[in-house]
Amino acid sequence: MALATRPDRRPAVVRTVWDSTIGKKTIMAVSGVLMLLYLVVHMFGNLKIFFGPGTFNGYAHWLRTLGEPFLHYEWALWIIRVGLVACVVAHAVCAYQLSRRDLRARPVGYVHRKARASYATRTMRWGGVILGLFIVWHLLDLTTLTVNRNAEPGHPYQNVVATFHTWYGDVIYIVAMLALGLHIRHGFWSAAQTLGAGSRTRDRALKATANGLALVLTAGFVAVPVGVMTGVVS
Repeated sequence: MALATRPDRRPAVVRTVWDSTIGKKTIMAVSGVLMLLYLVVHMFGNLKIFFGPGTFNGYAHWLRTLGEPFLHYEWALWIIRVGLVACVVAHAVCAYQLSRRDLRARPVGYVHRKARASYATRTMRWGGVILGLFIVWHLLDLTTLTVNRNAEPGHPYQNVVATFHTWYGDVIYIVAMLALGLHIRHGFWSAAQTLGAGSRTRDRALKATANGLALVLTAGFVAVPVGVMTGVVS
């Protein structure tokens, strides 16, 4: 007698989560938190540039040998890159789909804008676009060295200095980091609410944390081009 088998419902569950509004918000929150953790680590790594070319170039080399001998040269770095790309794509797709869903639900715009909406909230969409374009430029500038005319392959410190010796490199980077700060300020708060961390007793602490993270990360990233422009890094 053949035993009846229960159909695998996991694909249907995944599909339901992906199609639901709360599912998309959860995906955005989780991917956002993962990217935030990466940004914190990335900022600390960038600040090593203030300790000179030996330290910074040594750190860049260490990233490529991370996990050896279990992992081959640059494998860990590529795993991180693929994971980040997955997070960025999932985050962007969910944000776009939620935005379209919101517009369909309100085909007629509000007569009066909500006064309580912060500047960061109103600019989240354009901030995301700016950051998406910046990621492409940043990779072309310091990873593939395509747009960095004075790049020296194998010399990360010198390549960073070369970028920030150009006015457009400074402008692009600083504008993107300001957009990042606003994005983190609102995004951290939204993620906390979506993941159920918000409450009357914790809201003030969460807001302070969001503001603090946005300020520290913006200042930490902007410190590098400012250091080059002022001659502290040369």
